[in-house]
Amino acid sequence: MKCALVGSRFFAASVFEALRHEEGIDISCVVAPAEDDRLAIAARAAGVPLHVLENPRNVPQEAIAEGTDLIIAAHTHARVSDGALARARLGGIGYHPSLLPRHRGIAAVEWTILEGDPIAGGSIYHLADGWDAGALAAQDWCFVAKGETARELWERALAPMGLALIKQVVQLARREGALPAFPQDPRFATKAMMIRRAVVLTADDSPTTTQLVVSVVGPDRHGIVSLLADRAQRYGANWAASRLTRLAGEFAGTVHFEVPREHADALSDALRQLASSGLQVVIARSDAATVPDTLRPFELELVGEDRVGIVSSLTKMLAERGVSIENIHTEVNRSGVSGKQTFKINAHLLVPAALAIDTLRRDLSALASEMMLDIALGERPAPV
Repeated sequence: MKCALVGSRFFAASVFEALRHEEGIDISCVVAPAEDDRLAIAARAAGVPLHVLENPRNVPQEAIAEGTDLIIAAHTHARVSDGALARARLGGIGYHPSLLPRHRGIAAVEWTILEGDPIAGGSIYHLADGWDAGALAAQDWCFVAKGETARELWERALAPMGLALIKQVVQLARREGALPAFPQDPRFATKAMMIRRAVVLTADDSPTTTQLVVSVVGPDRHGIVSLLADRAQRYGANWAASRLTRLAGEFAGTVHFEVPREHADALSDALRQLASSGLQVVIARSDAATVPDTLRPFELELVGEDRVGIVSSLTKMLAERGVSIENIHTEVNRSGVSGKQTFKINAHLLVPAALAIDTLRRDLSALASEMMLDIALGERPAPV
């Protein structure tokens, strides 16, 4: 069976290598977004015909070889056009790292963690109109480990699951000459909108948007994050960054929204109405968010045995040197072996240009030595 593989990065390259060794499967062409993408490099090394997209958002008809039986999409953000699908006898399938129709969209794994889902999964679906909305061909599931990050969940379970499901469905198509197709139930559909990994404030922020920083506290229950996300989507807001957690049985979180200026008042009103459901909502608003050229962004990580005074000592030392804390996240973990508690801090700092970084590192090292902590300070990478 002749297959065309459309994808990018490590996952697509892994699918490519796996399918090349599957009985009866011939990868007749590969479609990648760039010459230096890992999938493109793997295809050239194997001597497989390669098509590099001119438009990374669209796979045109000519990208798919004549006589193709099935198109496989693996980690691609490009839409496979109707003309391209028409060239494949069985159409196309894609892998999505969620139990569709839940978490349709570009950030499915991140939203699995944000929503506190106890179970995650992967779906093979038919490429069709609408993002991730085609009929299902196969699904599998896994538990989400306590405290697991999106990256850890992807690497531990969802990427291997996707590889196994793709091989399973492709071999089924080879044997049967057809693919299962079970319609998704739209009643359970949710959207996993893109999440910006970090907030880097610059003088180039669009004047057409308003920044809303929303703090929410209330009795923890299922669905609070969905309430916030639904209102953000309704008014065209971008979910820029967030810190959401459960503390002593209470939900506590802060979310940074970027909303079109003309919708800022309406979104603020809609968020304040959540008070009727028992949540305390506080909104800070700004039409501009810039960092002066005299400040440089850095990331700080601190780990050590938990004790009284770590945050107080650190923040006092930073304040005395004119260092601002843009955001800070702390957590306490207990070792199952020793029973000791480990305290961890991740912080984004704004360091005055006049303060030598070597001096700041030396002062931090002295504090680390005094309190028996591990401290790392690094320049925050520019957004890509």
